[in-house]
Amino acid sequence: MPFISKDWRSPGEEWVKTDEGWEKKKVLECLGQLSSPNKNATDTDGTTKTEEKTVPPHCHITIKCTREIAGFNGLGEVVKRLDFLNAVRDVRRFNYVCALLHLLVGQQLTSMSGTAQKALIQMVEEVAQHVSTSQQNLRALRTLAAGLHEARVCPRSVCWGGPVGSQRLWKHNARAIQRILDTTSRLKIEEPGPNIKPTLSELPEECVREILLRIGDVRDLEACTQVGVPLTGPATEQRPWRELAAAHYTPQQRSCVTQRAHWKDTYHALKRTFGARGCDDYAETLALCRRCRCLFWRSLGHPCVESPSELAPHHPVQPQDFLKFFSL
Repeated sequence: MPFISKDWRSPGEEWVKTDEGWEKKKVLECLGQLSSPNKNATDTDGTTKTEEKTVPPHCHITIKCTREIAGFNGLGEVVKRLDFLNAVRDVRRFNYVCALLHLLVGQQLTSMSGTAQKALIQMVEEVAQHVSTSQQNLRALRTLAAGLHEARVCPRSVCWGGPVGSQRLWKHNARAIQRILDTTSRLKIEEPGPNIKPTLSELPEECVREILLRIGDVRDLEACTQVGVPLTGPATEQRPWRELAAAHYTPQQRSCVTQRAHWKDTYHALKRTFGARGCDDYAETLALCRRCRCLFWRSLGHPCVESPSELAPHHPVQPQDFLKFFSL
């Protein structure tokens, strides 16, 4: 016999007023209580000392609704539980978060719930601040800013003649989007000062070649062939393109493509045959635990409820697959 609460119409959620609006209490508890005191630990003077045990960000989701398990996944709640805001400042997770933001900004922004809209725009604003501070990944920020501008001018999904959400919400969103666009327009990659030695042009060719060998994006390597000395020569050599092909494709895939005269042509032949890489494009990705149906960051792990002492089987989740968990 099912248990019927005092008010069967309510799921029993508690909401708390915060600076950013109303939030579910269970989400705030998950984000705030990341440490557990150890009463057995004592300091040198005999006082009780607490040891903090960090709980990695994770989130249980509903894969399939059944008669026994019914529910839905809220994008805003999942984004907070997985700590996407701090993931922006992580060099390993930055590209993955930007790829996910690009899909949401370009397709779903105006049709998402108000909480999800605020969380999404807040993450893009965090990306803008991070890029402005670190002077890196300017191209990713410009792509996101272009998507926000398009969504604001030409919303793809409307409800009762306008985007989903109240006028007050969209006034708040419009101000945040304008701040992002202003930051993007003002942002310029500053060159090192005249006192910074040595400059790129003064580096030995061997050092420049080692720098090019660590480039993981084909667009960056192609751009190096157009900037002139000292990058043009090493960027047109065979080795950078051979290393790029080895990093993107397996030996079995490379053996299926006929070797061209130059490894650049071989790389593009591999790309036409097998396409761009999937999750390997990102140094860090989300993963789905097959036992407890939990999303988590692969490098951080998660407290699996079924097998806490061993590594539970899991598989990586691409950004486009992540969106399939939600009704967008």
